[in-house]
Amino acid sequence: MRLLTAVSVAALLGLSAGAAQAQSYKIFVSNERDHTISVLDGDSLEVIDTFETGRRPRGITKTPDNKWVLLCASDDDHIEVYDAETHELVKTLPSGPDPELFVLHTDGETLYIANEDDNLVTVINIVSGEILAEVPVGVEPEGMGVSPDGRYVVNTSETTNMAHFIDTESFEVVANVLVDSRPRIAEYKSDGSELWVSAEIGGTVSIIDPEAHEITEKITFEISGVPQEAVQPVGVKIVEDGSLAFVALGPSNRVAVVDGESKEVLDYLLVGQRVWQLNFSPDESLLFSTNGASHDISVIDVAEREVIKSVGVGQYPWGVVAVPME
Repeated sequence: MRLLTAVSVAALLGLSAGAAQAQSYKIFVSNERDHTISVLDGDSLEVIDTFETGRRPRGITKTPDNKWVLLCASDDDHIEVYDAETHELVKTLPSGPDPELFVLHTDGETLYIANEDDNLVTVINIVSGEILAEVPVGVEPEGMGVSPDGRYVVNTSETTNMAHFIDTESFEVVANVLVDSRPRIAEYKSDGSELWVSAEIGGTVSIIDPEAHEITEKITFEISGVPQEAVQPVGVKIVEDGSLAFVALGPSNRVAVVDGESKEVLDYLLVGQRVWQLNFSPDESLLFSTNGASHDISVIDVAEREVIKSVGVGQYPWGVVAVPME
């Protein structure tokens, strides 16, 4: 198993160790069962800190300036804001009941939160803490995605089986697209040309034209020796140029590698047990998967499409985000 670090990459490129250090980052992992966040050093890929959070931490993201890490404390019904450098709690924000996932608008201040228990998307300003709107959506809202131009936020409702397009000016739902059973994640391509929506029970990823609000293609998955009911698409991440996508396939313990243009499944990578969410390192050279049932994360070399390391974290890791450090 090959360990890829910032220092070894620098050596390959003929860069100094100091240049490699300038690109350092941390990886924050929310652990749902023991109410903690594990922090890994991006160079060594080792856990350097674990700290307590609110109850049942799930969705996790960062602010554009890399100063704050935001966390859904689902059983405490609020959002927690942590200092990315010191790991200290900065403040808590209102969220509505049972926040599971959220997305930060391109303005860097407006947060859209899926409230699973009351079928709403709550919109707040993370600086002032003001609740800006509560948007009715389908039953059991889950996934949240924002268009690159900031015009729309998309929520997926697990029981209604729809992707809801919310206008970010009016805070109104302007379109609904029916997808397969139990949609989980909504992920835009960086150019805004496609929206990818995973369906956990349906076993598919729907490709939606965001302007026409129509499904143009569906990706299906079949893994030799794995029961089809275990192939449950959840997390989706697409590289910046749109050429490659990765899909976490739940209890199949695989991450699918998908050609971003042809939509052909290129490979299935064996990771930990019940792979859930995915996120890239800042330079997209690595992909991290949270593996709930094996209590670890897997580290994937994106270029080689190879799992290079697993790292034990807390109990039932759920979300993951990488934060550059200055």
